[in-house]
Amino acid sequence: MFDKILIANRGEIAVRIIRACREMGIKTVAVFSEPDREALHAQLADEAVCIGSAKAADSYNNMANIISAAVEKKAQAIHPGFGFLSENSTFAAMCEECNIKFIGPDPSVIDALGNKANARMMMQKADVPVIPGSDGVVDTLEAAFEEADCLGYPVMVKASAGGGGKGIRIVREKAELQKAYESAKSETKAAFGDDAMYMEKVIEHARHVEVQVLGDRFGNVIHLGERDCSLQRKNQKVLEEAPSPAISPEVREKMCAAAVRAAKAAGYQSAGTIEFLYDQSGEFYFMEMNTRVQVEHPITEMITGVDIIKEQIRIADGQKLSYTQDDIVISGHAIECRINAENPDRNFAPCPGLIDYLLLPSGGLGIRVDTAVYEGYEIPPYYDSMIAKVIVHGKDRQEAIAKMKRALYEFIIDGIDTNIEFQNRILNNKEYLAGEFDTSFLETFLIDPK
Repeated sequence: MFDKILIANRGEIAVRIIRACREMGIKTVAVFSEPDREALHAQLADEAVCIGSAKAADSYNNMANIISAAVEKKAQAIHPGFGFLSENSTFAAMCEECNIKFIGPDPSVIDALGNKANARMMMQKADVPVIPGSDGVVDTLEAAFEEADCLGYPVMVKASAGGGGKGIRIVREKAELQKAYESAKSETKAAFGDDAMYMEKVIEHARHVEVQVLGDRFGNVIHLGERDCSLQRKNQKVLEEAPSPAISPEVREKMCAAAVRAAKAAGYQSAGTIEFLYDQSGEFYFMEMNTRVQVEHPITEMITGVDIIKEQIRIADGQKLSYTQDDIVISGHAIECRINAENPDRNFAPCPGLIDYLLLPSGGLGIRVDTAVYEGYEIPPYYDSMIAKVIVHGKDRQEAIAKMKRALYEFIIDGIDTNIEFQNRILNNKEYLAGEFDTSFLETFLIDPK
């Protein structure tokens, strides 16, 4: 097993990884930007190295500085967490060249699955249902018009190298296509350095359901059930739950089997997520595969008892999976609320600043809080606004909702604005309580919060 791992990330995911490593007897190295000098992850790790200034390009996305820190501190592996360099094949390859293990899939697999157009073709060959769309990249505006006419409006223009909701536009009529296509290309070029686009038919009133998979270097692949991530605002998830309240046992079996086929087709070796759209007729379609740990991985851990971070580390160390498929039993229901430093009444404007007082809902059976903030900590304005994840587990969905309401009631934070009350409003909405929602729910909810 590794003696020392560098965590190339910040915030709650860096703290999450440090805790897993400490339980495994592995020393950790944190990296931090200048504004993060007092951050919790820099304090909890065994060692910490400043890798640059506030701008992510100069610090958390600075590959040379991160590799140099790993070499200096004699770290044998790097865990990238999510975001930043987690799905960057160049960084994964640099780690290999420096004899440092990248805790994630091989660079070639990241490339193959990171290109969404290529991933579609790979899934079709593996008999995994895909959303009707273009065969490969749509590289001209003229080709986009032809493809849209063939698919029928509404269509979605998507970045092949996209992620995090960037480079995506829904086009409902022909007059909107040129502006959508050109703005999506421009956005994804700025975000990812690649402006290749493809197109898909829009599946109206669908749910976003994803399956967690684990694969090792011996060809073993298992799934850990599904998560419902339909509650999204501008393609960013707000609240997730597992299992999905909409999926029947029969559909669950088919969807999870398709996810395992997808991971095997890619030769996948790490923790990953297969994302599907589930429509009102009961059909599901492959959207993409995320080649990293997800923000919402804790709800899967709560219903399976599997520590996904530890499994990632063991797989990277060349070990076999600790579980077979028969070992995986789904128990109860879990919900995660993302707590952001933002003001929902001001169009969700980020609200960095000093935390004057903090009380976390840390007590009670089945409640977990993943965070990196503390009383007296000043949230910097340079990074993602998520400051905590509240995760609950109950014997069923009704109990999980009741626990989440209680947990949010006990979550008190002064000095900054948060979306805690917004999450409470969702939890008390009658459609949400009935499990009747899809990816358009929050758009409607913001207009009419019943």
